[in-house]
Amino acid sequence: MNTVLPAGEPLGPHYYEWRSLVRSTPDPPVGQWMRAAAPQLTDKEIAAYNAPFPETRFKGGVRTFPDLAMVDPEMEGVAEAREALRFWKEEWQGQSFMAIGMKDPDIETMQTLRAGIRGCPEPMILADAGHFVQEDGQSVARAALRAFGDL
Repeated sequence: MNTVLPAGEPLGPHYYEWRSLVRSTPDPPVGQWMRAAAPQLTDKEIAAYNAPFPETRFKGGVRTFPDLAMVDPEMEGVAEAREALRFWKEEWQGQSFMAIGMKDPDIETMQTLRAGIRGCPEPMILADAGHFVQEDGQSVARAALRAFGDL
């Protein structure tokens, strides 16, 4: 899960800014956008992010994805999303782990997500990470294993 599970309610302003950007960009520069979100990426890593999208006709999913977020109660899937949110908040009994990049402009939304997961502990804070914490993969994975008692 990345930031929020949309369930038919409006999202924060960062979502609408991102959706507007994607809608207004017929040929999304995936690697450039990733570099803007994670400036520490190397040229090889940017190339890996670009690899699935050699030209604009391969970017239909990139262009469509923002419009799939259920921000209106009439959208398909809202009932299922609401049931999932209820499950995570009321029934979930497993272990949870969350890492949050402090350079992400939408930290408040991620804290709301964490609060909606029953028993989710305080998140791992990554001071230099942005929205995409997978770029800190090894430290996040080790912290999660420790939290789960597997390391």
